[in-house]
Amino acid sequence: MKKICFFIMILSLVACNPHIAQPNAAPSIKVAAAADLTHAFKEVGEQFKNETGIDVTFIFGSSGQLAEQIKQGAPFDMFASANVEYVDELVRDHVALEQTKNVYAFGRVGMAVKNGVAVSSLQDLLKKEVKKVAIANPDHAPYGLSAKQALMKAGVWEQVEPKLVYGKNIADTLAYVESGNVEVAIVALALMKDHHLPFYLIDEHMHEPIRQAIVITKQTKHEKEAREFLAFLKGPTGTSIMKKYGFIIPKEE
Repeated sequence: MKKICFFIMILSLVACNPHIAQPNAAPSIKVAAAADLTHAFKEVGEQFKNETGIDVTFIFGSSGQLAEQIKQGAPFDMFASANVEYVDELVRDHVALEQTKNVYAFGRVGMAVKNGVAVSSLQDLLKKEVKKVAIANPDHAPYGLSAKQALMKAGVWEQVEPKLVYGKNIADTLAYVESGNVEVAIVALALMKDHHLPFYLIDEHMHEPIRQAIVITKQTKHEKEAREFLAFLKGPTGTSIMKKYGFIIPKEE
């Protein structure tokens, strides 16, 4: 009886100790991704796991802040930015594998409008009934920078600036109009699929192209799995999902 109890105790310790290798544990990777990818990447990740058995954990945020975290040693296997410049920055700083850099999509930006507010153009933001407008912080969020460029090109930046509220990333910016705290939020098209709020696309010529790029970090211990995810994202299933959320695939330009 004592031998049986001892054997059960050993089995329990092995099962509970995370530091003991589990021979059948499923492989997994961590991907730091721009907040505009929240819905699309969650779906891509689910399909990827179904086909490969590899689990993907996403950490969403603003591209600039995520890039900074990777420079500081944050344990991410991949980085999917909403602006290729942040990927180039990591390559220059020798913390990302240059040969794995890929521009996987182009994004679109537009205005999400609170129900009952008569706004359909950037000039409409000058109306008195529009008291607050949310954009992502252009200092580290690519979609915030695109919003600023569009407002400047439309010639309304100086008048609209006093109304601006800054979100820390594009998902946070959308939350401002969802909660009714602002009349308009300038956000990514990719977040608006099946959304209940009115949405008006901004002409893509009003801002620089939103070139979104992905790269594998140098510190990854799962390069093989990360490369599989990259291939899946660029393959038929991945591109189909991305198109569904409004992204433009580079080869279709």
